[in-house]
Amino acid sequence: MAAFSAIAALLAVAVFAAVLWPLWRESRGVVLGAVVALMLAALAVYEIVGTPEAIDAPAAVAAATPRTMEEAVVQLEAELERNPGRADGWVLLARSYEMLDRRVEARDAYARALALDPDNPDLLVQAAQARLFADPGKKLDADAVAMLQRSLELQPQQQRARWFLGVWQRQEGRAAEAAETWQPLLSQVDAATAATLRVQIDAARKDAGLPPLPAAEAPVASANALTVKVSLDPD
Repeated sequence: MAAFSAIAALLAVAVFAAVLWPLWRESRGVVLGAVVALMLAALAVYEIVGTPEAIDAPAAVAAATPRTMEEAVVQLEAELERNPGRADGWVLLARSYEMLDRRVEARDAYARALALDPDNPDLLVQAAQARLFADPGKKLDADAVAMLQRSLELQPQQQRARWFLGVWQRQEGRAAEAAETWQPLLSQVDAATAATLRVQIDAARKDAGLPPLPAAEAPVASANALTVKVSLDPD
């Protein structure tokens, strides 16, 4: 339907404005770039499932244009029932459910997206996180853990997968494993985040009967490292 572009645009703006607003003051360029990319993704969904011919019927389009987030979700649900083969459409719906605090439905929408795109490391983490938030006890179940492990297999640098996997290990009383899972993050995050993370790692190591991390970890030179000496002629 021609109104799908309006639905997708409304949902994209509402969902991602809330997510990206905290970053606005520090990185306006990054935020604007992300918003543009997300809007393009929404329009890509419309290109597949929309009906361009309906553009010639402005009255019908105006009547179908959603006025609230809830109306937009209802129309997007109907569109995906008719055209269920778009993973990005299900992700958009899942994020919209999250905005409305409909956690169980968000979990299920992410599952639909993952069934269509099973080897997407970022989507695996999103689906696992949705299962965590939908759980009454806020715990990761076996399916969510498997998603996180698969995400790390596909993308070892996936920071959120590593963090949540460590959270699960901590919840399960596997403190030493949690500390080991989190430790590689120290070299991937900024100094402020690393300082906070180090506190969590040291707490896990203490629970496991291990000493805290060294105050400063100097890089270890490889036995096969190549040493290069550069000098300039005095002239």
